Amino acid sequence: MKTVLIGSLPVVGLAAAMIALPLPAQAQNYPWCAQYSGGKGGATNCGFTTFEQCMETVRGIGGFCERNKWYQPPPGPHPHRRSQY
Repeated sequence: MKTVLIGSLPVVGLAAAMIALPLPAQAQNYPWCAQYSGGKGGATNCGFTTFEQCMETVRGIGGFCERNKWYQPPPGPHPHRRSQY
C-alpha cells in the first residue's frame, strides 16, 4: 500500500504544477465601448458584445456607446450580419 502512495506522489506533484502554471494574459476584445460621462472626464469600458448591452449599462448614469476602434473579430468564418448602427 505504501509503494502505491509513494509511486503516485510524482504524478500528483506534476498535476499540481501544471495547474499552477500561469497562463499568458489576453486583452478583452469586444466590439462595443461605453463612454461614461463625468464632471472631470469620465471613463471608457470596451467590454460589451452588443450595442444593446452597452446602452443598458450607460442608461441612467450618463454616457454613450460607440464601436470599439480596435476590435478584431476572432479568426474563422463569420456569418454576415447587417448592422443597425
